[in-house]
Amino acid sequence: MAFKILIGLLISAVVSYLLGSCNSAIIVCRLWKKTDIRTLGSKNAGLTNTYRVFGKGPALLTLLGDLSKGVIAVLLSRLVFSLLGAGLYAGAGMPLDIRFVGYISGIFAMLGHIFPVYYGFKGGKGVLVACSILLVIDPLSVCILVPFFALIVILTRYVSVASISAATAYPFVTFISQTLRGFPNVWLNTLLVLATSALIIYMHKENIKRLKNGTENKFGTKKSK
Repeated sequence: MAFKILIGLLISAVVSYLLGSCNSAIIVCRLWKKTDIRTLGSKNAGLTNTYRVFGKGPALLTLLGDLSKGVIAVLLSRLVFSLLGAGLYAGAGMPLDIRFVGYISGIFAMLGHIFPVYYGFKGGKGVLVACSILLVIDPLSVCILVPFFALIVILTRYVSVASISAATAYPFVTFISQTLRGFPNVWLNTLLVLATSALIIYMHKENIKRLKNGTENKFGTKKSK
C-alpha cells in the first residue's frame, strides 16, 4: 500500500505540474492579442497584468483558465489514487486523507504555473491557482479568504497587498477551521498550506519592493500597451 501511495503522489505531482504549466494569461494573450504578456505592463503572466494591459475580455478568459486548471489538477490526483486503490480516502484506515493528496497536487500545479516548463520557466504568481485548489479541497476556507481578499482590495486598492494578506491568513484559517471541524491531519495540512503561502509571498517580492518605493500600481490602473 505504501508503494501505491508513493506512485500515486509521484504521478499526481507530475501531472499537476504539467497542467499548471499551461499558463492561461500567456495562451490567451498570444491567441487573442498575438503578443507575450510577459513583455508588457508589470511583465507578470497573471490575471491582474492581463486586465491592466488588455482589459476585461482577456482577463475573464485568464480567470476561467487559471481556476479550471487548479480544480482539474486536484480532481485528476483523486482519480489517480482511486484507480490505484491507494486507500487515502477517509475511513480507509490510512494515516492520510484525500485532502493531503489535493494539497500536494495543488503545490505542484502552482509550481507549474509559476515556473512553466512550456514557457521558459517564467509564469505568474499562483494566487488564482491556489484559490481554485481550495475550491475543491476546502470550500469553507474559500468562503473566508475570498471576502477577506476583496475587503483588502477595497480598502487599499492594491491587489498585491490583498494577495499577500490572504496568503498570510491562509495557514491560520486552515488550522483553526479544520481543527474546529475535526478534520484529520490538521498539522500536516497546515504545513502544506504554509508552504503554499510562503511561495505566494515570495513571488510577490517585486511588488513588496514597489510598495516600499510607492510605485506599485493600484487596482483599476491600466498600463499602456
